[in-house]
Amino acid sequence: MCGLTGFWDQGHSLADASASLTAMTEVLAHRGPDDQQIHYEPDTGLGLGHRRLSILDLSPEGRQPMISAGGRYVIAFNGEIYNFRDLATELRSTGVEFRGHSDTEVILAAVEAWGIESAVSRLNGMFAIALWDRQKRLLHLVRDRMGIKPLYYGSVENIFVFASDPAAFTRLPGFRGEIDRGALTLYLRHLYVPAPWCIYTGIRKLDPGHVLTLSEGAGTEWPTSRSFWSVRESVVNGLADPFSGTPLSAVDHLEELLCDAVASRMVSDVPLGAFLSGGVDSSTVVALMQKASRTPVRTFSIGFTDEEFNEAPYAAEVARHLGTDHTELIVTPQDCLDVIPQLPFMYSEPFADSSQIPTFLVSKLARNHVTVSLSGDGGDELFCGYHRYNFARSLHQAEQRVPSWLRAAAVPVVRGIPGKVWDSLLRWVQPVQSDGRGFAITGDRIHKLAGVVGEKDFARMYRAFISQWADPQRIVRDGFEPATNLSGLEGPPPITDSMGRAMFWDMINYLPDDILTKVDRASMHVSLEARVPLLDHRVVEFAWRLPQEFKVRDGQAKWVLRQVLDRHVPRQLIDRPKRGFAVPMAEWLRGPLREWGESLLDRRGLVEPGVLNARRVRRLWDQFQKGERQWQAQLWGVLMFQAWQQKWNQR
Repeated sequence: MCGLTGFWDQGHSLADASASLTAMTEVLAHRGPDDQQIHYEPDTGLGLGHRRLSILDLSPEGRQPMISAGGRYVIAFNGEIYNFRDLATELRSTGVEFRGHSDTEVILAAVEAWGIESAVSRLNGMFAIALWDRQKRLLHLVRDRMGIKPLYYGSVENIFVFASDPAAFTRLPGFRGEIDRGALTLYLRHLYVPAPWCIYTGIRKLDPGHVLTLSEGAGTEWPTSRSFWSVRESVVNGLADPFSGTPLSAVDHLEELLCDAVASRMVSDVPLGAFLSGGVDSSTVVALMQKASRTPVRTFSIGFTDEEFNEAPYAAEVARHLGTDHTELIVTPQDCLDVIPQLPFMYSEPFADSSQIPTFLVSKLARNHVTVSLSGDGGDELFCGYHRYNFARSLHQAEQRVPSWLRAAAVPVVRGIPGKVWDSLLRWVQPVQSDGRGFAITGDRIHKLAGVVGEKDFARMYRAFISQWADPQRIVRDGFEPATNLSGLEGPPPITDSMGRAMFWDMINYLPDDILTKVDRASMHVSLEARVPLLDHRVVEFAWRLPQEFKVRDGQAKWVLRQVLDRHVPRQLIDRPKRGFAVPMAEWLRGPLREWGESLLDRRGLVEPGVLNARRVRRLWDQFQKGERQWQAQLWGVLMFQAWQQKWNQR
């Protein structure tokens, strides 16, 4: 696992290109603390920089940027290729010789033998690749199928730039750091910046499963990327070739795929372990790791002193049953609060999924003992694990039974009743939760649901349902909202079930841009490689072949995955309400974080930059502090942007 960066300065405008490339590379030191190398060609203006976290082939033969055996290609690579040994065997049969045993060298040999398109389509892994073709003078950028590894690109003063992290661009002369108001508007809606947008004007994220090629003399036009794999294609293929076997045979085949995916991700020349929360996904990964291992697997979990948020005892029970070498850390609220000043550097784009805090803490714990850790991310999106899928479908079905004119008429009436009045009425029905967890109905949620049911189609309804801000353009000065897949840019594949459509949208948006971004940045901040076996593309493709009733069966979500886990862990150790990595954000923002929030939302922080609608933000902050409204998630997004801007954009 590493960090890469570089540029193609075709106009030779940089006064000291090597120094600029070195500075860009040094910013990525946390992604690769073991080595730093640059490759610069004065005649073409092409530069590649690489920071190395040594995982495979710890010798100098694994150093990057690496030149191919024939001398045609130069590569900077971030990630791991899990089938590299199989590919190497195939290449050796054609006469290829290897000087080391790194997966990077195998990628180069594969490209030389088969070409870029064919080579990357045969890679099983997580990867961001910058590949320079010296012969044809072409620069190729490649991102893995699911978007596990990040890759940014763009233009700075007519210089084409790219990096694992946009922080690298801040070290390039001429970089202005202008905020893209459209990207910021999307960020406030989702609390992450969705691909292909980036918070900086002139910068983009490469979409998952895409190859971008830049040729000499291309000018400043955006290069057009092309897809070598997509979730959409997997869905279409799955619908055309649905799994026709029995439920038991589906479980058997899924277990076979997962065993191979897990075992291949256990290949490492450095210590390896796994995150273990005690939930279905992480427990399945750890169970299959332990099955494949001759020694106890290292597992890691964190717990909280607040029992309402503490899942550590469940993880410990699973670890005892499987016989892992388990390490647990109980963290205090102060431990969590101490992480917050690090977040703007950790996430060099604004990012406000508050579970970023415990994700960092468990990554830090694991890094004290191992260099690689397997994660259970992806199971919810693949096998219908989120509560919101069923809730959204039920809401959609209810919505269809009410005439559109009646829904439209009801929305202003419902929203006209203050949230506090709704809360008072609802106390007769159920306790009102104020920490934002679960699906308890509150006055704020009634206002939100009124807007949801007022939408015209399921795509827009689901977007409204998962949005944090219903009107983010009103928060951003000169704000506007670019079209996305959820707002009509492109419809879903022909999935008839609304839960399936929601899963598809989450898999192409929320999964790569929130979940995988969160894990990548938190783990790489402590130089830990996180691997995600449930997102092996073969598992993804198989999941989309499965009938929906194999994913939700007898009211149980993730049924087929649970059946795999049942073969290794007793059901009573797993069965409990789903929690996730929640934190008491409302309590923190009204308590120990209030002064910090005030400092970010004062006149200097809000008015002088001229980016946000200061009056509206202050009104929401005051309503929240008085307990009139539950704006904690929205305000966390604003505060994370303010903290990010203070760190990166005040030069």
